[in-house]
Amino acid sequence: MSADSSAPQHFGQVWKSVWIDRRFRVMAIATAILLPVALRSLASFLNWVEDRPGVVLPDPVLRLFEARDVTWLTFSIIYIGLFAGIALLLRHPRSLLLAVQTYICVVIARIAAMWLIALDPPVGAIPLQDPFVQILGTGQLLTRDLFFSGHTSTLFLVGLSMPKKGLRVTYYIAAAVVGCCVLLQHDHYSIDVLAAPFFTYTAFRVASVIGQSKPTFS
Repeated sequence: MSADSSAPQHFGQVWKSVWIDRRFRVMAIATAILLPVALRSLASFLNWVEDRPGVVLPDPVLRLFEARDVTWLTFSIIYIGLFAGIALLLRHPRSLLLAVQTYICVVIARIAAMWLIALDPPVGAIPLQDPFVQILGTGQLLTRDLFFSGHTSTLFLVGLSMPKKGLRVTYYIAAAVVGCCVLLQHDHYSIDVLAAPFFTYTAFRVASVIGQSKPTFS
């Protein structure tokens, strides 16, 4: 039984018990190195994509309603869910490591997908403005960060990594709500949102095989 499988009495104990595993140490260090590389690569790629013209897809779902700005609702769900998820997974080191590895795989998949599929934003889109980015004054406004939805996939992958069924279901619902929000804002095509869980689950399985890790489900 892995260290994550039993309920730890102390935060430090559970990390100490997994850190003695040499494979875990190597994977954790490698992941810590790869994460900023992946994030930097994604940022550079998105800046390049922003200057590349694409096509506008016909989307019968978006035609059903006018765009509405729900930026603060979207990012409130994302950031509360993300910070809460990290706090919960800190007591499950192997699951946390798998979640970060999955995120790296998702980043690689999104770069590949957007490189292959050049899209322009939907007509009438209201660009999402990340409150943290705006406050810090970094980054540019992105409109072609489209296929597939990173906002939806982020919460979905946290859900995949959660150690208990109730938490997983909660995060799946949150991911669905965020997906609806980005559609309501016409910031994504419906295919961007629908494809996100499938790409994310594939990334989760790939990360599981590469790291030979399994989250602790109950």
